[in-house]
Amino acid sequence: MAKEGVEKAEETEQMIEKEAGKEPAEGGGGGGSHRLGDAQEMRAVVLAGFGGLNKLRVTRKAMPEPQDGELKIRVKACGLNFIDLMVRQGNIDNPPKTPLVPGFECSGIVEALGDSVKGYEIGDRVMAFVNYNAWAEVVCTPVEFVYKIPDDMSFSEAAAFPMNFVTAYMMLFEVANLREGMSVLVHSAGGGVGQAVAQLCSTVPNVTVFGTASTFKHEAIKGSMTHLFDRNADYVQEVKRISAEGVDIVLDCLCGDNTGKGLSLLKPLGTYILYGSSNMVTGETKSFFSFAKSWWQVEKVNPIKLYEENKVIAGFSLLNLLFKQGRAGLIRGVVDKLTELYNQKKIKPVVDSLWALEEMANDSTETSEAGEEEEDHEGDSENKERMPFIQ
Repeated sequence: MAKEGVEKAEETEQMIEKEAGKEPAEGGGGGGSHRLGDAQEMRAVVLAGFGGLNKLRVTRKAMPEPQDGELKIRVKACGLNFIDLMVRQGNIDNPPKTPLVPGFECSGIVEALGDSVKGYEIGDRVMAFVNYNAWAEVVCTPVEFVYKIPDDMSFSEAAAFPMNFVTAYMMLFEVANLREGMSVLVHSAGGGVGQAVAQLCSTVPNVTVFGTASTFKHEAIKGSMTHLFDRNADYVQEVKRISAEGVDIVLDCLCGDNTGKGLSLLKPLGTYILYGSSNMVTGETKSFFSFAKSWWQVEKVNPIKLYEENKVIAGFSLLNLLFKQGRAGLIRGVVDKLTELYNQKKIKPVVDSLWALEEMANDSTETSEAGEEEEDHEGDSENKERMPFIQ
């Protein structure tokens, strides 16, 4: 049962409208709940089947209610990540059955508490991980995946914060043990994770950051990188020209032939981390040819060679760590550290652009968005990854 009072619910609605900077819409159409007969409903973006943007539609679904240990959140903003593109195309292991509501992170206001929930109150501003279903007006998620938003952080920033910064922090500090004076190569430097990596590296003295990105992104992100290269250029030779020994850490979200290139750039005791495979995704729909081509380009790892060269190869998947491997406690500790860095003004999430809920599935945006995906498909999808949408 949800501990939800009428007064608190009304207060929450007022907070939502105030945060959005507008008066409540007449007829309850401004992001509130809707009733069809006796059933309370909400709006959500639904993926009807795997494929292109035409598979996404805004529709009405039954309003979820929190179960034991869950929070009900009135969503203010959702993150759009590259993994969402892969889900839409069915380019993930064991994809869920459609129809489904995409989305893995959101921010909003606590609207109800399930039994046994402690530490939160109705009206709290929160950000959360959700195992799907984030692209909706209301979500319910276990309390272990929910975190309070710092006072100075906006809802749109909060929707751009968890996935990017937790991924970057875990790879740099938990897996690769970043320390003073090290060097890092990160692909898709203009994406959400790439920018989070650059900001976190700046908190450690004398860290050199090499980045690859599409040329037209360079002007916007050049200040965050020590050295920036065109993603289509021979970045291996460019890195070796600057640092003959190579680098200490390689963060690869591209896969394909970049795996071998990354391993070749590692110094002794260096760490290569694969956290994505965007080169296996091209176009609007799943392509077996693209997948097969990238797969055969992947460097075949020889453990004896790793031993002889003193190199480390690792993988990282935040969603698996959270939802399959039960490491929510570890992630909460990381979020606490990141929140402290945010409050110290050492890091700040980058919001690329904002989209209304309906625009997520509007046919009028299909051509331009699809074109950007096909041109870049860079791990984090630099054009599209950080596009939280506000209700």
